Amino acid sequence: MDTVFGSLRHAFDMANKTHIIWCVGILLIMAVLAILHHFWKEDAKKIRIWRLLCLLPLAAAVIHFLIYALGEPLIASFFIFLYAIALLALLPVPFAKRSIGYRVTACLTGVLSALLGFYFCATSPNCFNYAHMSYTDSFHALAEQMDRTYVLKDWKEVDFAALEEKYMPLVEEAEQAQDPAKFYDAVNQFCMELHDGHVWVSPGFDTETYPLPDKPRNYGLSMVQLDNGDVIAVCTTEEVQKLGIEDGTLITHWNGKPIGQALLEDTRDQGFPVKANADRIAPIQLSGIGGETIDVTVKYATGTEMTVTLSDLGGESPARKAADTFSRMPELETDEQFEAFLDANFSVRMLDDKCGYLVLNAEVTSSDFQDTLAYIMGDHIWAREMFRENLRELRAQGMEYLVIDLRNNFGGFDEIGCALTSLLTEEDWYGQGLGIRRNGEYISVSDHGIKGDGEFADLQVVALTNYNCASAGDGTSLYLSKLPNVTLAGMTDPNGCNQETGGNCVLSDGLMVVSYPVGLILNEESVPNVDTAPDRISRNPVEVRIPFDYDAAVQIFFRGEDYELAWAMAYLEEHAACVLE
Repeated sequence: MDTVFGSLRHAFDMANKTHIIWCVGILLIMAVLAILHHFWKEDAKKIRIWRLLCLLPLAAAVIHFLIYALGEPLIASFFIFLYAIALLALLPVPFAKRSIGYRVTACLTGVLSALLGFYFCATSPNCFNYAHMSYTDSFHALAEQMDRTYVLKDWKEVDFAALEEKYMPLVEEAEQAQDPAKFYDAVNQFCMELHDGHVWVSPGFDTETYPLPDKPRNYGLSMVQLDNGDVIAVCTTEEVQKLGIEDGTLITHWNGKPIGQALLEDTRDQGFPVKANADRIAPIQLSGIGGETIDVTVKYATGTEMTVTLSDLGGESPARKAADTFSRMPELETDEQFEAFLDANFSVRMLDDKCGYLVLNAEVTSSDFQDTLAYIMGDHIWAREMFRENLRELRAQGMEYLVIDLRNNFGGFDEIGCALTSLLTEEDWYGQGLGIRRNGEYISVSDHGIKGDGEFADLQVVALTNYNCASAGDGTSLYLSKLPNVTLAGMTDPNGCNQETGGNCVLSDGLMVVSYPVGLILNEESVPNVDTAPDRISRNPVEVRIPFDYDAAVQIFFRGEDYELAWAMAYLEEHAACVLE
């Protein structure tokens, strides 16, 4: 029970206390109304007054809406349960003079209001509506709010006042021009300085009318950097191929600068928590940076160098295609594509007659109730049995070793990752702690551990991860990496974030929403589980770095093959052969 009460304490601690007060106030009004009805039910005049008083909860809800949610449907949606409680107060009104009818509707109202009230208070959203403010005022309010509620302020040593001072001139410039894109750019740069995978800015304006300043240009190619430092062209189009640049061509200079210098000076901070991941992606970003034309110097195998001028072709930049190809990120432009991505979650199959394959796209099941209950209990018994059934199915088909694919994992509930890990170990050990902040200190109040089941503890496993594996996926990568029979592998480290989201600030005129974490996840030492410190060094690195050489680039970009998966299968087969010897 300590885990359950601790989880609830954690939930209430991260909830917004202001809205809890509003909810409790509405519930108290409804309790007073119930008492008044008991004493007034025989007086027709007083019952008429009572019916009018039943509008008070709704009036309170309207006032709450006007103060906190007016003009912003997104913010209003977070308070739907609060407003539903106020509407429930009207349910007994038509039955005020009917003994049985009133008792039934009053009981129903009481039960539903209590349940909705408890849920709302436990999840009271940290949502703040600054849509009615100017650019500068809403930006100032954002900085102050994040200073109070951003959960990693102390861990990442963030000085929000200094950041506000740094970027306020850009906001003022955007306000003077009334340019939403410039406003977005300033706020986005402000947020990128946190280097937190859970902090992002979502534009709410027409990006066609106001193009985003950091939109990459299309020069007909993208670039990647190999392990030996060489930068080569990938995703080339016919236009640049006619100029002598093909997939695999070595790039030595960009925009007149040596490629290494251009990578250092011309790329913009993209907010990656792990600097090594940012460095790996930097050439892709650089391939979209420049003016209407750009000079590029290439070097051929013969040693001959040539400088060509590339023009911005307009349209979609190959940089996006290169990033998605490198990370194996599927297209998620439509609801159907996203649903297909989630439908593949937890799927299993045999890659050959010995190697099993488990996809883990997100730590969420089809049951929100089970996920939430498991979060409170600290143990996802349903997920564990689901994983058990899937792994037994693979073993029945001849599985001797397993690949767990965590690449591009969206996250969810760490308890699902813990459930999978428990089947691969016989030991009980610490998973994560739900924490609270007190005077700059982090305190764990609910410990969620790995409960060693051991049924598949003898199974050799490679867990594939990458820089898009974030949040609970990051946590799952960490838990699996601690097992002696599991090797965490990838060309990049996991994203480097594992806190709970929930903070949302809507800025001037609803032009953008800034989201950030407000719930604290800790390890056994009461420090953040995997989130990077100011040094941006991964605290959850891969154990084996999959090489990214020219042959790897050929397989990934030229042939469209899943190079990492093939590497994992070969690694397991070789490891299994060594064990037999």
